[in-house]
Amino acid sequence: MGAEDKERTSGDSPRDQNGPVLPTVNPEVEKPQSPQSSIHPALYVALWISLSSSVILFNKWILSTLEFEYPVILTTYHLTFATIMTQFLARYTTLLDGRKTVKMTGRVYLRAIVPIGFFFSLSLICGNLTYLYLSVAFIQMLKATMPVAVLLASWTLGVSTPNLKVFLNVSIIVVGVIIASLGEIKFVWIGVIYQICGVVFEALRLTMVQRLLSSAEYKMDPLVSLYYFAPVCAAMNFVVALFWEVPKVTLDEVYHVGLFTLFLNGLCAFLLNVSVVLLIGKTSSLVLTLCGVLKDVMLVAASMMIWGTQVTGLQFFGYSIALGGMVYYKLGYEALRGYAGEAGRQWADFGNRKPILRRLSVITFVLFALFFVLNGLAPAGIDPTDYINEAKTKIGMRL
Repeated sequence: MGAEDKERTSGDSPRDQNGPVLPTVNPEVEKPQSPQSSIHPALYVALWISLSSSVILFNKWILSTLEFEYPVILTTYHLTFATIMTQFLARYTTLLDGRKTVKMTGRVYLRAIVPIGFFFSLSLICGNLTYLYLSVAFIQMLKATMPVAVLLASWTLGVSTPNLKVFLNVSIIVVGVIIASLGEIKFVWIGVIYQICGVVFEALRLTMVQRLLSSAEYKMDPLVSLYYFAPVCAAMNFVVALFWEVPKVTLDEVYHVGLFTLFLNGLCAFLLNVSVVLLIGKTSSLVLTLCGVLKDVMLVAASMMIWGTQVTGLQFFGYSIALGGMVYYKLGYEALRGYAGEAGRQWADFGNRKPILRRLSVITFVLFALFFVLNGLAPAGIDPTDYINEAKTKIGMRL
């Protein structure tokens, strides 16, 4: 054997002649693929926005349009429905298996769950009472103050340390809501007071839940929380309704709404809690926050189209400030700058791939903005629904 052959074979290791000599074209094909969900996260986003908006519009329709002016009874029904459904799911499905990791005792239930349920009950009652006096659009604007209320409640209960810089950041939200309130045409003080009370009670509830969940042994998703809170809330609301509304309600009013309509209303309210669990599980709480902003804007538009609610230019300006302040408070400047840069790159790439569709998106957005602005500048005596009804009549005559 020559020197050249020795040099060539000395560094060689034995090869498996049965295996492939050359690498395959796509090595990833031979690797076991991890199972992926066939459902796109956007579907969960759309499901949550649809259900959340539907519950609000559904409640407004029952309490206002159908004149079933018993919000406490309606809230009691929702919580009773949720109690029955969570008990059913706990026994026959795995959706509530998370409750098995919660170290719930009678003492914890009385000292933590009952007080939280008390404020939860009050927030639901006040929230539904508001629909009797204010439009859905204005209610959503007032709800923008929730981050401010939660921040103040967390400072009051000692969950977080007061911070002047954070307080100044959330003050932008308050300024925006005040401007929007000044532009409200149908401003009813009792409705505003009910909504403010609802926001305060909800903020206290969220803060107490945060303090309860600070320990890992009480970690609960929204559906497990509903499993524990719904029974006590239903009982509290029933006591209030028994003395406040039950003596006044009649079966004719219940039948006027319709038993099937009430069933759908309760089912829609319950499925909303299920969709929250799915959305957070498939995306994140950040996506839930951003979807909440989108949902609020869509509800304002829906209120304008369904009930002919007039949103003035001043309201539109103030609400834009409030929403901007809310997003800035929850995300922060650095995160916003990163998201803005990524959105710009995605938008440019979308324009290169589908220029016609991008132009249509811009035109739709401009028309949507003009609808808000022109409706806000319209005189107070003009109702947009009159024009819609007139258009429908003309179309029907032509058909």
